[in-house]
Amino acid sequence: MDYATAGLSAQAISTMTVGSVDPAVLVLGVGNTLFGDDGAGLLVLAELERDAGQWAGQLEFLDGGAQGLALLDRIANRRALLVLDAVTLGAEPGTVHVLRGWVHAGGRASTAHESNVAELLQASMRLGECPQQVTVIGIEPARIATGIGVSDAVAKAVGEAAACRELAGSL
Repeated sequence: MDYATAGLSAQAISTMTVGSVDPAVLVLGVGNTLFGDDGAGLLVLAELERDAGQWAGQLEFLDGGAQGLALLDRIANRRALLVLDAVTLGAEPGTVHVLRGWVHAGGRASTAHESNVAELLQASMRLGECPQQVTVIGIEPARIATGIGVSDAVAKAVGEAAACRELAGSL
């Protein structure tokens, strides 16, 4: 089988290798770059991936887009999950939020993908495969609407959010 023509990346091929073991910590960026500031988590992910060498293969970085439940097997049985996303808590746009010990209490969504992330985590809990630690690093969006590119406030906050990289190593 020609993996390139099948659309499989080298990462996908290595994940499929028999006996392969995923790193204990997954850094998961979620968002949609076609909806303005909703792409904030993916920008933070790209920033962190530039320094991936400092963790010597202890972390896996994944662009989860808006895949929701399709990510179940990717988060299963990890020691820790670090989610990068746009987070709406009513603060000034560009504010960086660090939320530890995720618990979905219902009510208004606090991240642009909370329903997807919440469903993902709830399903993994039901299956007994939820990561032991879940932390969210998010940036307060200025606008989530159709359009490519993030607001100036979010663009300026990407570096600050990525500076929380010590969290990844401590998970």
